[in-house]
Amino acid sequence: MRRREFIKIVAGSAATWPFVARAQQNATPMIGILWPGAEPPAPPRMESFRQALRQLGFVEGKNVAIELRYARRGLQQLPELADELVRMKADLLLTFGDLTPKIAQQATKTIPIVAISDDIVGAGLVASLSRPGGNTTGLTILSPELSAKRLEVLKEVVPGISRVAALWDPTTGASQVALTERAASSMGLNLQILEVRRSDDIVAAFRAARNDHADAINVFSSPFLSSLFREIIVLSAEYRLPAIYQWKEHVEAGGLVSFGPNLAAMYRQTATIVVKILTGAKPSELPVEQPTKFELAVNGRTAQALGLGIPPSILVRADDVIE
Repeated sequence: MRRREFIKIVAGSAATWPFVARAQQNATPMIGILWPGAEPPAPPRMESFRQALRQLGFVEGKNVAIELRYARRGLQQLPELADELVRMKADLLLTFGDLTPKIAQQATKTIPIVAISDDIVGAGLVASLSRPGGNTTGLTILSPELSAKRLEVLKEVVPGISRVAALWDPTTGASQVALTERAASSMGLNLQILEVRRSDDIVAAFRAARNDHADAINVFSSPFLSSLFREIIVLSAEYRLPAIYQWKEHVEAGGLVSFGPNLAAMYRQTATIVVKILTGAKPSELPVEQPTKFELAVNGRTAQALGLGIPPSILVRADDVIE
């Protein structure tokens, strides 16, 4: 089905509102959003999500409500926030990473859960990509494979490195570690894994990287680590450690290089999954999707500040070069 036809059908469905909960409760359906960061999701996440909902016929404040909860006091607050959204009778929970969907699953077995997950099958959130089962489906962003791929990009951008420190959020599971260690071994690199469980751990991690003579930093995929991107960019400059990130937006903010999905496109894709469920689809029968676009970005100013030249091979492939 063409996208335009899908939008027309969904918009028409939204006008008549076949969703069971609305008929039963005579209320606007609610999307509960559970975010693991200590601050609201940074742009363009929510903006892209809301825009896609509008294009599909769901306008916040008109025929859909959005309730955002984020972990101001740290990850230990997530169960409390999940329970709150369940008590509010959210019609769908939108979650991020691997830990947050698990917490949502513990809070409810009946409310549909849409997860933007690092490794949705490896984390045990669904039975399979094609037939998720249960009340959870969503988008898997291939974090283990991409974290290993970013190591290759980092070696190309910073020739001659021999030791790389990886910032790792353990709530994402061990698959990123395993695949990146395997990639490091094949490239003749030593990989130092540094756990970051709390925001206070970031400074200690950079000190450990410096003390262990790391040449560069690989920031593993994690909503929690992503929420700390400003601190990581500042510390990378202070310690003069070239770092690679997941999102182009982090390069735009001053990071050196990134490789990963297009963030705005990913949230638009997630909105489509959400709308399918709000209009009657069962999450157990909706196949898990994957990102449709990946991009390479590099910041020329940051490279110059670090005394690095951007290799022509990177410039040719880069989707965005910030001068």
